[in-house]
Amino acid sequence: MASHAETTPQWRTTIIVSSSLQNHDTTRILSAQQHRIRFSDGVESGAFIFPLSGTAFLLVDPQDLLEHFEESGLIERIKKFVQVHRNSFLLLNSPFNGKRELEILSMIQHRFFGSNLRILPVRNNTELVKGMLTIAKATSKPHADSIRDRMARARARVIESSPVWEMLRDVL
Repeated sequence: MASHAETTPQWRTTIIVSSSLQNHDTTRILSAQQHRIRFSDGVESGAFIFPLSGTAFLLVDPQDLLEHFEESGLIERIKKFVQVHRNSFLLLNSPFNGKRELEILSMIQHRFFGSNLRILPVRNNTELVKGMLTIAKATSKPHADSIRDRMARARARVIESSPVWEMLRDVL
């Protein structure tokens, strides 16, 4: 009997990637999975944009920031990114959670609390790609519709088999 992974075709999409990430490991991983990658100088440095799902990801590596990250321009980059992209995610790439990484995470969370920015801490490139693809797939139009339909069917099944509804049917 074929497994679910063998019978389900692999999901592929187009990704617009910042030219600054042309030689990055994540780009190689995405290419190996046969996603269509388009490089652009017109997007924020470190950005991955999934046009079919309307999501954008900004990759930030705390090790690349200056000692005083407030002076590094990170806040302005994130602010601009959030203004341009309605459904935005910040990929905070840190292989370990040292004091400095936690301070940066905390500062970003406090600064962007209440905005549409979601922060996704990742430990390695494989985790980074998996997180991006999971979010992009779940928010892409065909898959979002499929998920919505399955949720509606599950809700209908729960209502149909609910003892409360059976009791009400018996009363009526």
